[in-house]
Amino acid sequence: MTVSSILKDKGRDVATITPEASLQEAVNMLAAKRIGAIVVTDFAQRVSGILSERDIVRATSSSGCDALKESVSAHMTHEVVTCSLQDSTERLMEMMTAGRMRHLPVTEDGKLTGIISIGDVVKRRIADAELEAESLKAYIASG
Repeated sequence: MTVSSILKDKGRDVATITPEASLQEAVNMLAAKRIGAIVVTDFAQRVSGILSERDIVRATSSSGCDALKESVSAHMTHEVVTCSLQDSTERLMEMMTAGRMRHLPVTEDGKLTGIISIGDVVKRRIADAELEAESLKAYIASG
């Protein structure tokens, strides 16, 4: 299975924010959408960074509530690992494990086209395992 097939089922909506927005705005968006990360994009929808709950915890740990007045760009992860529509679920798991990350923006021709979370990958892997088990049961029953 590939990123493309996951996005076909999940959709391509991605919560984004500008680098100039405040950390408070990002926190409000994460809470309202019940998500764990938000992609930071420029005006052309190119990925500039990603801001996760972990980034916010680190910011408030070092600066307290004053961090919420600071810009997203001051606390986002600047070096963002992305994936492509052709990447397999196995490749996604390798990338997420190696980088200790839970979200991978999907890019195509340099532009943001979706996001994959570890939950999306696990859900797909479970569905694949269940389908394989059902196929094996049907095969055994027919023989």
